[in-house]
Amino acid sequence: MSEIIEGIYQAINLILTLNPEMLEITLRTIYISLSSTLFATIIGVPLGGLINFKTFKGKRGLVNIIQTLYSVPTVLVGLFVFLLISRAGILGELNLLFTPTGMILCQTILIMPILVGFTINALSGVEKNIEDLAMSLGANQFQTIYTIMKEAKYALMGAVILGFGRAISEVGVALLIGGNIRGFTRVITTTISLETSRGNIALSVALGIILMLIALVINLILNIIQEK
Repeated sequence: MSEIIEGIYQAINLILTLNPEMLEITLRTIYISLSSTLFATIIGVPLGGLINFKTFKGKRGLVNIIQTLYSVPTVLVGLFVFLLISRAGILGELNLLFTPTGMILCQTILIMPILVGFTINALSGVEKNIEDLAMSLGANQFQTIYTIMKEAKYALMGAVILGFGRAISEVGVALLIGGNIRGFTRVITTTISLETSRGNIALSVALGIILMLIALVINLILNIIQEK
């Protein structure tokens, strides 16, 4: 018990003194997670809107597949991207393996189903009379779609925050694609795993506290958006 208390004390000291290694890992984690969330949003929200507003054969089945991908194991996504960007892969010449860029690519693929699926749910939840009203006022198709997306903006923001939460908390992708290289691709989750196995409890607890604080902020923002 004393070791745990000592580890927590040292962890708090690392946080208060802004330990350089801890700060570097935290900033890299946030950068990679924010970047992947941004790219997933840029691709996923328009794609979800396109699926929602278009009527085509097999639409229900496609939506079911997207929803199934919400819970796909991160190691499977990591394996897929690893085969894609390894030297033998079709993107091997880009040298993305064991780089932050490769991790961003993989996390973007990981969280994109969340952005697509939640966009579809958000837009389909908007009342039909809003679309009818916009069209009756002379809005064209683009303006109508914009109006509907504006009505669903809080739900869409919630989807983005959930995507960020999924990205920052995963470990499989970071290990397979990033390689957990110190000073280059090491992030919070992989560092906690490594340093715990080494017995460096203080740094592990410090990063764990930071990760919990980030999760708390995400949850608070999500609750505010849901209330809206």
